[in-house]
Amino acid sequence: MNIIEKALEKKAGKSEEIAQADEKIAEQDQGFKSVAEDLIARENNSVPLEKEPEVVVNTIAGKDKVAGEEKKSSRQRSLKADLKVNLAHLKDKGMLVPEVSQSQLAEEYRIVKRPILDNVEGQDSNGIERANLVLVTSSLPGEGKTYTAANLALSIATERDKTVMLIDGDVAKPSISKLFGIESKKGLIDLIEGEVSFQDVVLRTDIPNLSIMPAGKLHEQSTEILASSAMKKLISEISSRYKDRVIIIDSPPLLAATQGAVLASLVGQVVMVVESDKTPQHIINEAVEKLSSCEVVGCVLNKSRKGFGMGYYYGYGNYAE
Repeated sequence: MNIIEKALEKKAGKSEEIAQADEKIAEQDQGFKSVAEDLIARENNSVPLEKEPEVVVNTIAGKDKVAGEEKKSSRQRSLKADLKVNLAHLKDKGMLVPEVSQSQLAEEYRIVKRPILDNVEGQDSNGIERANLVLVTSSLPGEGKTYTAANLALSIATERDKTVMLIDGDVAKPSISKLFGIESKKGLIDLIEGEVSFQDVVLRTDIPNLSIMPAGKLHEQSTEILASSAMKKLISEISSRYKDRVIIIDSPPLLAATQGAVLASLVGQVVMVVESDKTPQHIINEAVEKLSSCEVVGCVLNKSRKGFGMGYYYGYGNYAE
C-alpha cells in the first residue's frame, strides 16, 4: 500500500469517527430538546411539578380559603375531620351557620369577638395572661351561655389566622355534645384523670378551624378534678401548644355549680351572659363576685328586644370596681 492509499484509508477512518460523533451529538440534542419541552410543559402547568395544594372552603365566612395561602397550625391542615356537623340542626337551633354568614346575627358576633381577639393579639403587651383562654358563663341556667359559647366559637373559626377549640366544661349538664351531635362519651374529665390521650377526645370538625372537646363522663368529684394540678397543667398545655388557637370553654352557671368559679380561675377572659329583662341585678352582682380572679370580664346581653332586629343585643365591656 502506497502513501496515498494509506492517507485515504486514514481519512476514511476519521470520517467514520466524525459521523459517529455527530450521531451521538444528535442524540444528546434530542435528549436536551425533550428535557426542555418537558420543562416548558411543566411551566405551563400541563405537567404539574407536585400535587396541587388542597383547597379548603370556609363557607361560614362566605369566602374561599386555600390552605397553601394561609397560616394555620400543621395539625389543623394535615388531619381529616372526625366529626361531620349537622348544619341543618344548628340552623334549626338559630346558630351561626353558612347561610347566615352575612346576617345580623353574624355581625353581632363580630362585635362580640373583636375585643376578645384584640386581647389575645396583645397579650404580650397588655399584661393579660392566658388571654386565649375564654370562659363563657352566666349567673343562672337558661340565660344562653351554651348558645353564646357555640356561636362565638363558630364566629372565631371564620378568622383567617385563628383556630378555635370549643370545650364543654359544663361537666354536670353537658350541652355542647347534644348541640353538635357528638356521640363520644369520653372527654375533658377522662383526659384529666389520664384515662385517655389528648388525641382521643379532641374532635376535628368539618367546619374549618373548629375542633371540639366533649365534657366526658359524669363524676361526683368533678369540682375537685377541675381544680386539680392535672387540670391546670392540661389547660396550660392547650393554651400554649398553638399560638393561633383560641379556646372557648362553656362553663356551668356560676350560682348553680361550683365548677364555674374554679374554671374562671384558670382563664384570661370571661364572657358573662345575662338574660335581658329577667336576671335581677343583685344576682348578677353575686355572680360577678365569683370572678374576682379574672382580670377581664365582658358582658353579653342576651334575648334583648332592644337589639338589632333579631331579638338579641351583644355588648362587651369590663366590670370595674
